[in-house]
Amino acid sequence: MRIALGADHGGFEVKEALKEALEERGVTVEDCGAHGTESVDYPDFAACVAGCVSRGRAEQGILVCTTGIGMSIAANKFPRVRAALCLTPDMAAKARMHNDANVLVLGGALTPADAALGILDAWLDHSFEHTADRHRRRVGKLVWEGRAANEIDAVLQEDPELAEMLHAETERERLTINLIASENYVGAAVRQAQGSYLTNKYAEGYPAKRWYNGCGWVDRAESLAIERARSLFGAEHANVQPHSGSNANMAVYFAALDPGDTILAMSLAHGGHLTHGHNVNFSGRLYNVVAYGVDRETERIDYGEIRKLAREYSPAMLVAGASAYPRLLDFEALHEIAGEVGARLMVDMAHIAGLVAGGAHPSPVPLADYVTSTTHKTLRGPRAGLILCREDYAADVDRQVFPGTQGGPFMHTIAAKAVCFHEAAQPAFQQYAENVVKNARAMAEALAARGFRLVSGGTDNHLMLVDLTPMDLTGKDAANVLEDVGIVVNKNAIPFDTRSPFVTSGIRIGTPSITTRGMNENDARTVAGLLADVLLAPGDEAVRERTRGAVRELAASFPLP
Repeated sequence: MRIALGADHGGFEVKEALKEALEERGVTVEDCGAHGTESVDYPDFAACVAGCVSRGRAEQGILVCTTGIGMSIAANKFPRVRAALCLTPDMAAKARMHNDANVLVLGGALTPADAALGILDAWLDHSFEHTADRHRRRVGKLVWEGRAANEIDAVLQEDPELAEMLHAETERERLTINLIASENYVGAAVRQAQGSYLTNKYAEGYPAKRWYNGCGWVDRAESLAIERARSLFGAEHANVQPHSGSNANMAVYFAALDPGDTILAMSLAHGGHLTHGHNVNFSGRLYNVVAYGVDRETERIDYGEIRKLAREYSPAMLVAGASAYPRLLDFEALHEIAGEVGARLMVDMAHIAGLVAGGAHPSPVPLADYVTSTTHKTLRGPRAGLILCREDYAADVDRQVFPGTQGGPFMHTIAAKAVCFHEAAQPAFQQYAENVVKNARAMAEALAARGFRLVSGGTDNHLMLVDLTPMDLTGKDAANVLEDVGIVVNKNAIPFDTRSPFVTSGIRIGTPSITTRGMNENDARTVAGLLADVLLAPGDEAVRERTRGAVRELAASFPLP
């Protein structure tokens, strides 16, 4: 074990006695000082010890000042530090067993050296390892609340008005159940990377080919993100600079097409995306777009129709991918069709990228010329974009990202992407992706059992579309009444919808967020039941009030990451 040890002048003598006792136990001691009784400032030594524990350089820490109070306050400013001021051996034992304290704080004027040694023995002889579940639950809340407070501390000091909004949004996310299929919760490492000093750096260009000096470290960060993306998805080339999925799609179009070229892509009305050729979007304004959709009876993609349209219109590019399609995509069929007519194949895997990374959905990378994606949604990274492509197309793609469609990249976001790709490469993420799909299927089955009609009859991925037409309820009204009780979904058109896109006949439901919070299939069924209770009686205030309480209780039991 390695313990960081520190004291100011008021705790120097006790520190020296503790150091000797620790070394006799075979503990490796990192002595942060002080090294004498001359007057010094206690925060300096608290920062050294707490910093060692926070960064993992030491498993535990010990601090001593005159009363222990100042050291406790200073040490508890650091992430992952739980410093406890202990005056008796029993306090030390309980601090370890009940609070998982990792920094022992003593008061030199209150605790003579012999008493301090007894407290140290109790501290070292007890642990959190076999504590009761109630203590683990309480420490979990303590850790999350402390982290949440720390993340807005600087804003609170500078701009209390905005800090209140940040706090309110955090509370909204904490106490609601998010079923929006395109949203997720990122972990603390992604948030911290995106909020880092890298936000200060201009870095137009690419690693080792910048227009600005001072890019040595951001070059390394971007190169790391590139290599991790290539490794994660098995791609020949990766560009990690796009600010969004839309930017990524634009860059690929500009690299592969000329204005007026024909694109064959999925209709927005059947589950596609705006950037796949909708007439209000740049893609529909610059290119000749032919749309394919789903079969009216099966509500699944009709690959025979795609082949027929491809032969008829000879598109320069076949675009695959969707924002509201609940079934697996057949990339082999799409690759074959594109090859038949000499079209390049672009797959926008924004929604399913995390499932692909985790092995829960087939990968388009070996079969497509270009693969674009966001890095949030199921991939659980920052809100941004990514392009993967064959090496033959790398130079054209890079030129169309910069300087073609963007200026300076967001280096803080690229760093957050690097973290995201690293997390997605871990075995735990594979389990996460599998659980996302399991939870979606469980929820779909539970909703069907309550009488809801699901588009295509169910789901193979992370989302489902619920057709509310039989209930005479619009998607807009359903989303609003659900938000009122703390369940957040979005209205969504269903294939062949007769209602306006601003009203819709359906809602889209996804499981990435609840899975990130740790919910399992039984929890997904519980959520489905709460949702069904409300939608089957949208005007019943008693049902809504009961559901509000159940939602808050369930959400609070699954902390945000």
